[in-house]
Amino acid sequence: MADISAKLVKELREKTGAGMMNCKKALTESGGDLEKAIEWLRQKGIASAAKKEGRVAAEGLVHSYIHTGGRVGVLVEINCETDFVARREEFKGLAQDIAMQIAACPNVEYVKVEDIPQDMIQSEKAVEMGRDDLASKPENIREKIVQGRIDKRLKELSLVDQPFIKDQNITVAELVQQLVAQLGEKIQVRRFTRFVLGEGIEKEEVDFAAEVAAQTGSK
Repeated sequence: MADISAKLVKELREKTGAGMMNCKKALTESGGDLEKAIEWLRQKGIASAAKKEGRVAAEGLVHSYIHTGGRVGVLVEINCETDFVARREEFKGLAQDIAMQIAACPNVEYVKVEDIPQDMIQSEKAVEMGRDDLASKPENIREKIVQGRIDKRLKELSLVDQPFIKDQNITVAELVQQLVAQLGEKIQVRRFTRFVLGEGIEKEEVDFAAEVAAQTGSK
């Protein structure tokens, strides 16, 4: 068995962000070969990404993105397990990609389907059940059609269910999982806010023709 020094363990940890015990095990399994140990950790990360869901992710960052022209802005909080991973360029790149995704998807309102309030879901269901195109269909058929429509609508509101803007073959959720596998930590999008210039402001409509006529008549 190769003699694994503390210095080598530290170097592997700095390169991968993996925990100390995992680094030591990787080096042991790889006979002290640093590159093989990195590959070992990567493979284990891919195999165990789903197991990281139960971990606490309280580190991370709040990332801001202003779209060209300054008309749309995004704030997004993305969490990970350690400050070490939060400082990684890959993590910052993920934050930028997700912020751009939010800016590009004006219909997205929630991080995931589970975040959507039940009263909103029931309201959507009631609207769909009352549509004219379903009036003549049996109750069980209507239920199936409505459920399909509701599921589609909920995914349209969910950030993680969107096709990734840079690669339409994967979803945002899959993009996050790829980095989980690479960095070996739980990573999650916690919340976001989108700002659209002028949104919610009632703009005064000015009838310039009437205004000119009024001014002319007063002379």
